Amino acid sequence: MDTPTGYDTELLGLPLYDDAHRALAAEADAWCQAHHVLWDEVRTLDPHTAGRRLTRALGAAGWFTGLDPAPGARPTGLREICLRREILAHAEDLADFAYAIQALAATPLLRHGTEQQRAAWLPGLADGTRIGAFAVSEQEAGSDLAAVALAAERQDDGSYVLDGRKAWIANATIADVFVVIARTGPGPGALGLSALLVPADTPGLRVEPVAAIAPRSFGHLHFEDCRLPAEALLGRRGRGFVVAVDLLERFRTTVGAAALGFARRAFDTALAHTRARAAYGATLFDLQLVKGRLADMEIELAAAGLLVARAAWETDRGSRSFARHSNMAKVHATEAAQQVVDSAVQLMGAAGIVQDSITERLYRQIRSLRLYEGPTEVLKTAIANSR
Repeated sequence: MDTPTGYDTELLGLPLYDDAHRALAAEADAWCQAHHVLWDEVRTLDPHTAGRRLTRALGAAGWFTGLDPAPGARPTGLREICLRREILAHAEDLADFAYAIQALAATPLLRHGTEQQRAAWLPGLADGTRIGAFAVSEQEAGSDLAAVALAAERQDDGSYVLDGRKAWIANATIADVFVVIARTGPGPGALGLSALLVPADTPGLRVEPVAAIAPRSFGHLHFEDCRLPAEALLGRRGRGFVVAVDLLERFRTTVGAAALGFARRAFDTALAHTRARAAYGATLFDLQLVKGRLADMEIELAAAGLLVARAAWETDRGSRSFARHSNMAKVHATEAAQQVVDSAVQLMGAAGIVQDSITERLYRQIRSLRLYEGPTEVLKTAIANSR
């Protein structure tokens, strides 16, 4: 049952993956194992400094290259993003966070940006010298995208003026550019939304840092008479809902992949502990109840891994049902990961709740994955309604 890598090598042997995926996973895992000093360093930094440090390190190492593909080359596939997130999450949660938010911010530019917009931002996002963020949530509009209220009033010259707020934005305190979903028209609900590119130094934009149980760059955005040129519009006016849903439906699978990485690290840690911990004249691992708990954890990992792999494969092949598979993968993987991490803490005993231990960090880190990019309850409703 011992897994020496940050991913399931047996799962990668299935036809859902090809040799290029297997080579990428091996290379990414080797890189992570060789950078323990970097992980130790960022854990001593405040989350804002750590985010900048990791984004630049990942960019310099080529992790973001696919965000700015060469002419004629295809963008990074979802299976590649999922593998990278799983491996990074297994190694260091802040590294997964840095990678995920950069990819999340760049993807709308890749899929909907003009040639000029892509040329202005993607090279910096791809080499890690610039940092992106995606801003859709508001305090009164989370999963209900149609309730977004941030106003972007269109002026006679085609420019926009933003007034309002965004909430719970990842990378808020360190981003150089925000992809913002705002209300640009009188259409009801989703019909009046558009996507806008907002540089972080735009006058009228203020960032309010927010502390979370798992420290990272996080905050609210305040817009007051924030003026943007007509060229800030990303995609077509009134199509912001489509931009946001298209992005979130794809990236939910990657959240499941990150959850898998966290859970695998928790399992590996608990397994090593039970094999080494003397108890009752043998080891903890020799107790039948402990073996049963470990078996349950491994079953959850295997099931989550298959759902994530299927969802990523469906997305890459252009399946019409990819969103349903993405929702199922996200729900099961995040819920299962929460159980696996909790079981790891239980098996570790008092050692599992020591501040800044592996299991204590994982216990704080895993909780948010069941909320962002679609809470479990909302996604279950979507899954039921998709038939």
